[in-house]
This record gives sequence, structure tokens and C-alpha cells, in this order.
Amino acid sequence: MAIQYLALTTLTVLYSLMFIGGYISAAGLGLTCPEWPLCPNGIMPSEEYLIEWVHRLVAATTGVLIIATMVAGLINKNADRKIKTTSSIATALVITQITLGALVIDTKLHAVLVAIHLGIGIWLFGMVLLTTLFAFRLSKSAKTSSD
Repeated sequence: MAIQYLALTTLTVLYSLMFIGGYISAAGLGLTCPEWPLCPNGIMPSEEYLIEWVHRLVAATTGVLIIATMVAGLINKNADRKIKTTSSIATALVITQITLGALVIDTKLHAVLVAIHLGIGIWLFGMVLLTTLFAFRLSKSAKTSSD
């Protein structure tokens, strides 16, 4: 079943995104790229925008993976309600995160929005983790029932 590997890949990329975001915040680099969604030099930034650009690239990749995981869960006949629910919540949360990310840049790192962005990120991680665990449980039960 491909859904468990898609969910695991999503979880790994999301964790990487959170790690990069934490580094950017701790290093005070949150506004190195003051425009959203692209940096001033367009798609390929100059060196001064590279770290924030990587964060945005990983964020976009994460968003695509979360949506793909939800779609895989919704079309998989064997996926139970738990996978469909957690992956759907994760999709809603990632859309919220994208919106908040834009607002955080637009408001020049307003502390309350940065804190909310972090909190929703943790909640998002929890939903993707649960989706992954449920997907591997589904895979294990499918193997057991076929034996």
C-alpha cells in the first residue's frame, strides 16, 4: 500500500520544514525575504534570501504532499474514517499555515501570529503523525487478513 509511504514521506518533509522554520526564527532570519510568496529576485533568489527561500520551497512541497496524502486516503477503499479525518484536518491546517505564513511576513513578524503559526504547525504535525500511524496500521491489518 503506497499510502503509508506517502504519509511517512509527508511526515518527514513536514518535520524538516519545522526544523528549518525553527532555525529561521531563532536566527532572526524571518524577514530576510520580505515579499510573499516569492523573494525579490523571483523564483531563484540571490544568496541573501536562500534560507528563507528554502523554507518556502519545503513548505510548498509539504503542502502538496499533505494534499496528496488526503486524496490517497479518500480514494483508498481500505482506508478507514481515521485516515480520512486526520488527513482532511491536516489539509485544512496546511492551508491555514500558508495563509498565516503570508500574514506573518505581511505584519513584519507580529509575535501573536508567529506563536499561532507555531501552534498550528504542532497541531499539523500531530495530524500527519496520526495519519501515518493509521496508514501503517491499515497496512499491517491488510497483511494479517490476507495470511
